[in-house]
Amino acid sequence: MSVAIDPGKVPQKELYSGEKIPAIGLGTFGSDKYSAQQVAEAVYGAVRYGYRLIDCASVYRNEYEIGEVLQKIMKEGIVSREELFITSKVWNDMHDNVIESCKQSLRDLHLDYIDLYFIHWPFPNYHPPGCDVNSRDPNSKPFSLDEYINTWRQCEQLVEMGLARYIGMSNMTIPKLDAVLPLCKIQPAALEMELHPSFQQPELFNYAVERKILPIGYCPLGSPSRPERDRTEDDVVDMEMDEIVEIARAHNVHPASVCLKWAVQRGQVPIPFSVKESQYTSNLKCITEDPLTEEEMEQIRKADKNCRLVKGQVFLWKGAKGWEDLWDMDGTIAK
Repeated sequence: MSVAIDPGKVPQKELYSGEKIPAIGLGTFGSDKYSAQQVAEAVYGAVRYGYRLIDCASVYRNEYEIGEVLQKIMKEGIVSREELFITSKVWNDMHDNVIESCKQSLRDLHLDYIDLYFIHWPFPNYHPPGCDVNSRDPNSKPFSLDEYINTWRQCEQLVEMGLARYIGMSNMTIPKLDAVLPLCKIQPAALEMELHPSFQQPELFNYAVERKILPIGYCPLGSPSRPERDRTEDDVVDMEMDEIVEIARAHNVHPASVCLKWAVQRGQVPIPFSVKESQYTSNLKCITEDPLTEEEMEQIRKADKNCRLVKGQVFLWKGAKGWEDLWDMDGTIAK
C-alpha cells in the first residue's frame, strides 16, 4: 500500500446544508467483470489510503461484502463511522417499498444510517442485471410524476426516521426535475449523472448547481469497464481524446488524472471505479496536486462531444421509439 493521503488534504464540496463532503469518491459498480469480494477489497484498501466517500447501490450486489470490510476498517480504528460518507440507492423494482430497500442496504452494509440515499433510476420496473440491449421487461413503464413523487415521499420518510441523512436523485433530466422539484418537501442534496470530458451535460450541470444540488459524476473516466450492452460504435474514448492526451503529457500524468482533475475543478464529485490499488490510489492523489490551468479547463470544455455512454436501452417501455426517449431529448417528458 502506498503512503496514505491525509483526508484533510482532499478537496471538499459543499451540500446545501453547508456540510462538506470529499470531492472524490470510490465507485463500487463492478459491472459483470469483478466479484463482490474484489470490490470489497478495493473499498478496504481505498479507505486505508484516504478515501472517505464510497458510492454503493443495492443492484450492484456487493453491499454485504462491502459492509463486512467497513466493519473491519472501523474495528481496526482506521476510520470512524462519522468520518465516512456512504451512499446507496433504491432499485427500480422497489419504488413502492423504499423503506424496506434502505433497511436491507443498512443490514448488508452493517450501518445504522446511510449518508445519502438515491432513487437510482426514474423508471419503476425491474431490469435483471446482465441483460443485453435487446432485453425488455414487459412491466417497464415510462416516467410517471405521481409514481415518482410517491417514491420520493418514502425517501423523505427515511430522513424523518433517521435512516438517511440526505436523499438524492439520479439519471434525471431537466423536464423531469422541473416537474418534480416543486413538489419536494426535502430537496435533493445531490444529482448523480453521467459526466466526463466527452459528455459534460452543461445545461443539466448548471441547472443542479444553481439549485444547490451537488452534481455527482459517474463514468468520470469514460467507463472503460462498462458492460458490453452499453457499448456502441460511436462511443468516444475519453482517455484517448487528443485534448486529454495533450494535457496529460504537459503534466506528465496518465490521461485518467486529467479527467479527474477537470471534474473536481469544474465542481462535480467524480466517483471512479477501480479494484486496482495503483489506479485508485493514483485517482485520489492526483486531485491533491498540480491543478489544471484555466486555459486547460477551457480546452476541455470546448472538447465536449455530447457522447452519452450509458444510454439505458434496457429500461425502454413498449412503444418507446429509442433510448433518446429515456432522456427527454425533445425537451418534454417522453410517454
